[in-house]
Amino acid sequence: MQKIWVQHDGTEDAIADQLVEKGVPAEDIVLAYHPPLLRKYTEFAES
Repeated sequence: MQKIWVQHDGTEDAIADQLVEKGVPAEDIVLAYHPPLLRKYTEFAES
């Protein structure tokens, strides 16, 4: 399964949150701007 990797989010309304609102599951979104060790503390995918 492919995931969406968000490399940078300089928007006022978080891109990942907008994707979830549009129906993309949070487990399919990786916040790549967070170090791998910190990603497990988010609601999104680790990798």
